[in-house]
Amino acid sequence: MKFGIDRLLEDSRLRAPLTGKRIALLAHPASVTQDLTHSLDALAPLPDLKLSAAFGPQHGLRGDKQDNMIESPDFIDPIHRIPVFSLYGEVRRPTEAMMDSFDVLLVDLQDLGCRIYTFITTLLYVLEAAAQHQKSVWILDRPNPVGRPIEGLTLRLGWESFVGAGPMPMRHGLTMGEMTRWFIAKLNLNVDCQVITMEGWDPDAAPGYGWPLGERAWINPSPNAPNLSMARCYAGTVMLEGTTLSEGRGTTRPLELFGAPGLDARKLIATMQAIAPAWLVGCRLRECWFEPTFHKHAGHLCAGVQIHVEDPSYDHHAFRPWRLQALAFKALRRLRPDYPLWRDFPYEYEQSRLAIDVINGSPLLREWVDDAQADTDDLDKLANLDEKAWLDDRLPFLLY
Repeated sequence: MKFGIDRLLEDSRLRAPLTGKRIALLAHPASVTQDLTHSLDALAPLPDLKLSAAFGPQHGLRGDKQDNMIESPDFIDPIHRIPVFSLYGEVRRPTEAMMDSFDVLLVDLQDLGCRIYTFITTLLYVLEAAAQHQKSVWILDRPNPVGRPIEGLTLRLGWESFVGAGPMPMRHGLTMGEMTRWFIAKLNLNVDCQVITMEGWDPDAAPGYGWPLGERAWINPSPNAPNLSMARCYAGTVMLEGTTLSEGRGTTRPLELFGAPGLDARKLIATMQAIAPAWLVGCRLRECWFEPTFHKHAGHLCAGVQIHVEDPSYDHHAFRPWRLQALAFKALRRLRPDYPLWRDFPYEYEQSRLAIDVINGSPLLREWVDDAQADTDDLDKLANLDEKAWLDDRLPFLLY
């Protein structure tokens, strides 16, 4: 199969409209070609293109920032001698001076298929800026590595943030090209935009179910996204960022496991199975221990749970990571009602709202966890309505 960047590089006819234009590239470490050349380095030698600038999202163009919520500076690329502007530094929306540096912006970002992944919000911000400044945007499409399944509550009106660009569920099932089409239609953006589609992408093909296993190397799109297993779990485990539980940052399996000192992981798993066994299908849970080298509980032994989605027990269409992680919170509340679960700290530029609510796009998930009378049917009813509505909403924008 071919990603959008590969098609653009191979076909001079696709590039013809770019001749004579100043070209900028929005990219990150996973923006590589089939032979693992970074897209910036692959585009620069083309005689018919004139690169004038580059942009980096959270974690930077080259992936220089390891931890979460660490800003990146602007700099001059030492090889290509063009300005590289940070969209996760002094600003998150491109400034007028940044927009003046190009005529056409190429967007080549590998997403993880989850609303909270900030590259989606950065995409929205550049589309809005392009509409305002009458610039063109080309999306070089890449796979959604977790495929088409959707899950989670829809972000509620007024809860938009840098980790919540719009009213979509946590796991949205779109590629970046398809997300672009949805943004433009829903927000009525007057922007010159086209999508360079992929060739041969089949989101239902085993064993990758979205990611072309065996055909393309996995490059971390952010430092703590080391593999496909993490991507599959992420729509659930990302909620751990709003809790006092470790999500495994500072270990070699971030966002595939969770835990804390003093946790009884065996009892937690048993309680999850007793409450809602149907929410645990499609994967296997394993009791584990880990000691983070940085971030939450650094240097302390944590008892925890690892979610395994890489062996024959994995069922792509049955696995529901958002419900699984919500169930873990609910089970912990049942076992230890006074456990200080919710972490109160400034999260992704949000100062006054609890991080767990910002992550979920409303207080609904937290309120369900904390309500001892609420059961799994209550959350299911809410989520099922949102998921069905999203299936209909996204349908006109699918490209594959």
